[in-house]
Amino acid sequence: METSQYIDMFLDESREHLQAVNDNLLHLEKQPDDLSIVNEIFRSAHTLKGMAATMGYEDISALTHKMENVLDKIRNSELMVNTHIIDIIFQAIEALEEMVEEIAQGNDGKKDVTGLVNSLDQIENGKANQDTSEKNEEVNSFDTEKVILDEYQSTVIAQAEEQGFKAYYIQVRLNEDCLLKAVRAYMVVEALESKGEIIKTTPETEALEAGDFSQDFTLIFLSIESTASLESVITSVSEIEQVNIQDLAAIMEKQAEESKHEEPATEESSGETAEVKTQGQATKSTTIRVNLERIDHLMNLFEEVVIDRSRLEDLAEKLGNPELAETVEHMSRVSEDMQSLILTMRMVAVEQVFNRFPRMVRGLAKDLNKKIDLQIIGADTELDRTVIDEIGDPLVHLIRNSIDHGIELPAERLKAGKQEEGELILRAYHSGNHVFIEIQDDGAGINREKVEEKAVENGLITKEAAKQLTDEEIYPFILASGFSTAATVSDISGRGVGLDVVKSKIEALGGKITIESEKGKGSKFSIQLPLTLSILSSLLVKVEEETYAIPLSSIIETALLKEEQIMSAHGKKVMDFRGSVVPLVSLKKVFDVPESTTSENGSSHHAVVIVKKGEKMTGLMVDSFIGQREIVLKSLGNYLKDVFAISGSTILGDGQVALIIDPNALIK
Repeated sequence: METSQYIDMFLDESREHLQAVNDNLLHLEKQPDDLSIVNEIFRSAHTLKGMAATMGYEDISALTHKMENVLDKIRNSELMVNTHIIDIIFQAIEALEEMVEEIAQGNDGKKDVTGLVNSLDQIENGKANQDTSEKNEEVNSFDTEKVILDEYQSTVIAQAEEQGFKAYYIQVRLNEDCLLKAVRAYMVVEALESKGEIIKTTPETEALEAGDFSQDFTLIFLSIESTASLESVITSVSEIEQVNIQDLAAIMEKQAEESKHEEPATEESSGETAEVKTQGQATKSTTIRVNLERIDHLMNLFEEVVIDRSRLEDLAEKLGNPELAETVEHMSRVSEDMQSLILTMRMVAVEQVFNRFPRMVRGLAKDLNKKIDLQIIGADTELDRTVIDEIGDPLVHLIRNSIDHGIELPAERLKAGKQEEGELILRAYHSGNHVFIEIQDDGAGINREKVEEKAVENGLITKEAAKQLTDEEIYPFILASGFSTAATVSDISGRGVGLDVVKSKIEALGGKITIESEKGKGSKFSIQLPLTLSILSSLLVKVEEETYAIPLSSIIETALLKEEQIMSAHGKKVMDFRGSVVPLVSLKKVFDVPESTTSENGSSHHAVVIVKKGEKMTGLMVDSFIGQREIVLKSLGNYLKDVFAISGSTILGDGQVALIIDPNALIK
């Protein structure tokens, strides 16, 4: 049976079923007696098994078959749900996800799942406690295995090396008779974190914590310490048999050389393999990334249509030709529908990113012996696909930061009068022309003194100047390049390298990150991201001879104020807007617009555009309103990216350039 035509359908449905199993497992852990959840998981596993068998993916089929057997015993009350069973099924889900993604890349999806199959078999036979012989999957020899880093990990390592850190590949072997492997592994991790930052562990931290590995485990580690110093730190932990520390750069270079030598052999592979590769390429060509490029191309063409449409509207108005005006009006209606369709095609709910976090939080909480309640709010908030693709890794690091450095251990929380379970909120919402994503915890908060001390030590600010800054001005220093202190454990330990990358990634997306924190009560990291919509509905306004565009999404309404309606409070101009005092800001003064020779200073009225940001409002004073227009957003480029209160520019129908105002920057 020819199955290549069904690969796309298989991949989409497999991901849906795996996500459903993942979500339901988290519910089952909280409600272990709810058999309806077990039935849902069983149905997803059974469907996945059938699809994999039909497509010829035997490893996926074998693993899901064993999962199905365990789930069947649970729903028939022959097995009781416990943490060990949940952990093993989670590991199986991770393995299945890896195999599915391998297939998406054009590979055969094969993976050695013997260890997991044995573990599930033992559970099925009523042996919940694992023997070391059951953990073959995670056994690593001291032969250097292939190191695989994702894009985010590679970026963190590259930036860390620029800051003087060195990347190490560390292999640790425990004594064969070590009884508390999970404890020893945790002690090694804890000891190393006082000297730098761990980027990756093999097996994953969840497996380490469960003791689900043989005697060996590996770490990718960033530090300024020497090899000898790190080896001394590791061997200070009891029951360590052997330690091997290598330079990661040398390993990666060797891997690259080996890959080059392997390329000719790949080309000479059998026809069957070549067919699989062709299938893989076809699968890749239908992914969202390729489709998005086509949509971007379509958007670029449409932007030109919008500019020409504006020119035609101006011409129709000047010439007064009714037939031309009618044609232009019809063209405007059709193009607006096209615009709405194109933009909708690019929008994706952030739920796609948020779905990965419950399992991650569960694993981190177990690793750190903490209790955490994750709340996700606004998962249906939509964001441009290009931003969705890039925002996942920064969020992972911020969530990890909140769990590791923010939320305290249960005993500490009880001592501080808090609930034993820490609260972590992941929130998304629209505000104006932006999407806000917040990571909020009720932990210990940021220690201002520590941050201030380190900022002075790193030469980022003088001690005298630091004393003059507010907390809100001090906290952003933890995002500075090279800020983290790896020498000692402190409230800010391990933050600098990762958060520096987070800040860079968010700024590259045209967004910004702000920090709020109160010692002992928690912290909130707020990410503001543009919707990155290329075409905006805006109000064009005139200030002397300059034309500016203000996004309609930020405007409440416009008004004409008489001179006597403008009041003064604390030396600043304000107006009364439906019972609220709204400050007034003159765009002429903000942008230092020179007076024109035709300026009419004798006007008794002032044109005001009232804009909002959340609950705050400001009135922008302009000379006159031109009217509403659909405009194409153009970047000002890297050289002018930091111009105050300007988010971009646009080309008007008459060929002139108008600057687009960022109202959020003007609202205090």
